[in-house]
Amino acid sequence: MRQDHLITATQLSRDDIEAVLDRARAVADDPAAYADRHAGRVLALCFFEPSTRTRMSFDSAAKRLGMNTIDMGDVDSSSVSKGESLSDTVRVIEGYADALVLRHPSEGAATLAGERVDVPVVNAGDGAGQHPSQTLLDLHTIREDHGLDDLTIGIMGDLKYGRTVHSLAAALTEFDANQHFISPESLRLPRSVRFDLHETGAQIREHEELDPIIDELDVLYVTRIQKERFPDENEYHRVAGEYRIDAETLDAAADDLTVMHPLPRVDEIAPDVDDTDHARYFEQAHNGIPVRMALLDTLLENANPDGDEGTEVDR
Repeated sequence: MRQDHLITATQLSRDDIEAVLDRARAVADDPAAYADRHAGRVLALCFFEPSTRTRMSFDSAAKRLGMNTIDMGDVDSSSVSKGESLSDTVRVIEGYADALVLRHPSEGAATLAGERVDVPVVNAGDGAGQHPSQTLLDLHTIREDHGLDDLTIGIMGDLKYGRTVHSLAAALTEFDANQHFISPESLRLPRSVRFDLHETGAQIREHEELDPIIDELDVLYVTRIQKERFPDENEYHRVAGEYRIDAETLDAAADDLTVMHPLPRVDEIAPDVDDTDHARYFEQAHNGIPVRMALLDTLLENANPDGDEGTEVDR
């Protein structure tokens, strides 16, 4: 993987993905070998939107690599509240850190940041656009259960505003995967995303109901209906709660079906699914540590290929 930044899943080749996931597996198997590898380096966490898992797992991943982290804090307590532009903000923070993780409500914000700074930028979610580091941990979770070829996956819920969906669908085109998209008509994949998938020759089908295809799936990836993305709250209330699974829903599924969710969930997965053998969403969240360690290690290694910081690790 020879990338300056990770902005979108579409920039990742199959080799890129497998290289990061192989490194993540190595990190998970022997985390001590990566401890202090990037001691003395600093990761800046710039979150213009709320986050729990992404923010904390990047913080934890950096510290497990020996890095320090600095946090921009809440937007209301930053210079953004004074009218500072995103461009100026990231150019200032670049002087404080060796890499930058950015979450922003505006689609394209990470692209802009990557154009303004020379340190690696990771897109941690840009509006309804992309969330590529989430995709890497999703693929790691899927690969550990099923592999990434000869795969049939159902992606259900908010496909219109779901940035995790847009990234995952793009990345899966690098593998032999059949993708089924299940949503209400009003939350179908955006036309631009469908066009891009068709252009790659991806095998995709769209549905409004899960039941007819659940027995075909290796993976069911559930997303919440994102109230904060809806321009019209009435539209949200019309579809909220329509796409919900419980343990009874899974009676028709294959015994080895993997149920995933990028979290947080609201009511789209009933708590009784947690106790089934299908549930992987908490393990999926935990996979954010080795995957983001591997990602940061790769980006920082690329940013300073001749540097001598850190410890040599056999690949």
